[in-house]
Amino acid sequence: MTTFTQHVVSRKGSKLTGLTHRTLQVNVGNRCNHLCTHCHVQATPTSTDIMQWRIMEHILEVAESVQPDLIDITGGAPELNPSLPRFLKALVTKKHKVQVRTNLTVLLEPNLRNLMEIYRDLQIRLVGSLPCYIEADVDHVRGAGVFKKSLQVLKELNELGYGMSPDLELDLVFNPEGAFLPPDQSELEAIYKEKLSSEWGVCFNHLLTITNMPVGRFKQLLEKELQAEQYQELLEGSFNPDTLNSLMCRHQICVGWDGLIYDCDFNFALKLPVRGTPQHIDQFDVDSHKSRNIVTGSHCFGCTAGRGSSCSGALE
Repeated sequence: MTTFTQHVVSRKGSKLTGLTHRTLQVNVGNRCNHLCTHCHVQATPTSTDIMQWRIMEHILEVAESVQPDLIDITGGAPELNPSLPRFLKALVTKKHKVQVRTNLTVLLEPNLRNLMEIYRDLQIRLVGSLPCYIEADVDHVRGAGVFKKSLQVLKELNELGYGMSPDLELDLVFNPEGAFLPPDQSELEAIYKEKLSSEWGVCFNHLLTITNMPVGRFKQLLEKELQAEQYQELLEGSFNPDTLNSLMCRHQICVGWDGLIYDCDFNFALKLPVRGTPQHIDQFDVDSHKSRNIVTGSHCFGCTAGRGSSCSGALE
């Protein structure tokens, strides 16, 4: 069995290297109000892994020097970091385009109710997790009652203008429930829009399909169901060389809640730091990071399988 790097070298003649800094991705903490079966960072309601403001200040400095196209904020549930509103305001004041990845239901927490209006006022792009348009499937993955709570938040966001106004973009994310690849993104988007509109009166802009990586809680589930080897074979057998130039690791800076730099959020989950050596964001060097060799592993086949996968959806 060949490694991911061997696959890449055989197709492009060299290892993967960084290309651009289009995205600055920031994981602000692993605390979450859910325990989803597909969570690659294994976020929990009791996690104390929360990014501190001093690290956010370093990220603000890097953002000013790099000027990425997008600041992508993720978690856990980013809303459970108490410094999030302050961080968002600082980024927007500097004219950065910002998006937050939300699990939606966290916005129903009593002390977080004002965040939807803060998002609207700052024109934060929202990417909401809704792993299916079928209630039973969502509740199976994320917990009883989560689907209806998610739809309640989506309706409230629509009322604020999200998914309706061109300045308030609302995208949704689909993850497969089991050990299979996502279907065609555009076809599934059409189904989502028809179902959510006709049955629930909900509107959104785009659907992003993301392949489940054999990492974290999803890997544990695969092992429990004796599907880990079969799923890895599926990913490797679906390797698509046309995805290599678009891989998100080649076009971003990824910062963990601890301030360490990674090639992507999945390497962060696996504790595989950039270049294999822990490097803090306060030591960031633009030129050397852009031309670095990407740290890879068997999980990377997930991003190159089929139509490809990234935090921004399918690559093809």
